[in-house]
Amino acid sequence: MKIAFPTQKNSGLDSPVYSHFGTAQFFVILDTETDDSKVIQNSDLNHTHGNCQPLSALGGETVDSVVVGGIGRGALNKLNFAGVTAYRAVEGTVSENLDLIKTGKLPKFSPEMTCSGHHGHDGCIH
Repeated sequence: MKIAFPTQKNSGLDSPVYSHFGTAQFFVILDTETDDSKVIQNSDLNHTHGNCQPLSALGGETVDSVVVGGIGRGALNKLNFAGVTAYRAVEGTVSENLDLIKTGKLPKFSPEMTCSGHHGHDGCIH
């Protein structure tokens, strides 16, 4: 399984998982079958708020899932439509969240859990 973790730092597995998919500077992409990993820059970083193109953000990388602290409903819908499952990260590093997803301890994002804006944090669960 290939998993993308949005981060603000390029520290590989030691990078803290970021709380917003669309505004992450980087994505750490891991292949759990081969243990290969790489870090890519967010290719959609300068999008207008609410218009995230998550597949473009991943720069053409094909992944099975993303693990993130927060994500908008539109981005979640686009990922799900493309067959990508989004999981809600806990505070911590890529490595810590990788261990949790491998053991089935991270919940899948549902539309009710998504960020609907940042005006007084209404709708955000992160």
